[in-house]
Amino acid sequence: MSDLVRDHTDLDEDDLAWLQLLMSDWQIVADLSFADLVMWLPDRDGKGFWAVAQMRPTTGPTALVDDVVGEFVEVGRRPLLDGALRHRKLLREGDPEWRDDVPVRVETIPVQRGGRVIAIVGRNTNLLGVRTPSRLELSYLETASDLTRMIAGGQFPVVGQRSADADSPRVGDGFVRVEADGTVRYASPNALSVFRRLGHRGDLVGVNLADVTRSLVPPRRRPDEETLSAVLGGRAHRDTEVATDSVAVILRAIPLRPHGDHVGALILLRDVSELRRRDRELVTKDATIREIHHRVKNNLQTVAALLRLQSRRIDEPAARAALGEAVRRVGSIAIVHETLSQAVEESVDFDQVVERLVRMVTDVSVAGDRIRVEATGEYGVIPSEVATPLAMVVTELLQNAVEHGFGALHDADASGVVTTEARRTEGALRVVVEDDGRGLPPDFDIASGSGLGLTIVRTLVESELGGTLQLGGRGDLPGSRFVVDVPVE
Repeated sequence: MSDLVRDHTDLDEDDLAWLQLLMSDWQIVADLSFADLVMWLPDRDGKGFWAVAQMRPTTGPTALVDDVVGEFVEVGRRPLLDGALRHRKLLREGDPEWRDDVPVRVETIPVQRGGRVIAIVGRNTNLLGVRTPSRLELSYLETASDLTRMIAGGQFPVVGQRSADADSPRVGDGFVRVEADGTVRYASPNALSVFRRLGHRGDLVGVNLADVTRSLVPPRRRPDEETLSAVLGGRAHRDTEVATDSVAVILRAIPLRPHGDHVGALILLRDVSELRRRDRELVTKDATIREIHHRVKNNLQTVAALLRLQSRRIDEPAARAALGEAVRRVGSIAIVHETLSQAVEESVDFDQVVERLVRMVTDVSVAGDRIRVEATGEYGVIPSEVATPLAMVVTELLQNAVEHGFGALHDADASGVVTTEARRTEGALRVVVEDDGRGLPPDFDIASGSGLGLTIVRTLVESELGGTLQLGGRGDLPGSRFVVDVPVE
């Protein structure tokens, strides 16, 4: 729609926003009218009209089998479009049009904003679906007529305090027409069923909707009195939610002012009890998952503590070093689980993880006060299944740079800088770890001569993360450079 508006009309951004606001609600108009709606915009050169949007009803058969969006109609081909633009009023064709052997009644509704007609809505009714109207259909059509007059008068859509949630009620979920004083004139069978589930007995016609709702819903489960009266009295274009211990209902009010004065309102309502039950289950599930991550973190910290105690009882330096590496690897996994235990989603803000990994590697290094470890760039949010192996990869590469790049494990005078940089692109993540130490041996081969740490890195990158690992020097600069590329959604 935005492209068609920009390419073929002289409407500004405010006009486009108004039309988009109308389109967010015109499913209601289509359902109440039992008709297809098409939005036509006048061409900037005055040569005709462009179809930019289309909506089919859910309450009746469609009148337009094919989509018409993008179609151009020259001036004179559809006199009703020309007349609605020129006269600024609703027009109806006397004889029906025949489309694909279907008789279609066509009406045009000018969309006014700021005293200008910025669009024409064509309402197309399949007359094969027309039958003797019931009270429900008559109420629908009367309300549709009021709304279309408001559109033509620039009074609809209305910018109101309502949500854009997908669970907002539709016409078929429950329809109530109230008078100006909030008394129910008509309630659809579905609407009556919703109030029966709330505990109401008898009909709704003739009762005040706000009063009956107050009697059914305890104060703690309903909005403040001002909101309740404004929505259920039909005086404000808003929505709200009320509930008992077992039933939850969303209600939405659309005040009706077809001739400028308030004549009543359309109240749409929907039973969302099952949705709210599922929401509670998801909240419980999320809490359970976070608790599991918390317990796993505690267990891993216990394992790390036991390994640390064991290393203190061993005199063999190589064995103590091996246990120290095991403590560090377990600790990196524990950091990920701790972060997940505090997250709402099953994903990790990996920049926080890297910050803690950097501190951990610096703390365990014997030359931690002389070797500086820095992190730059942004990792962003990483899925949990990627976070754990990636944390181990980053830890191993940082530790490898500290211990082997500078010989810090055996050299008390070692000093230098280790940096890790993250570069996030669409669908991929590149991690670069560099140091300004002594670099790799000339005959170094990761496939055959690497230690356990780099073997773990290569296995995790290629098998777990589905990425690639590159290593080498820094050109004319001293030190080594490791590059990890992994796909990330």
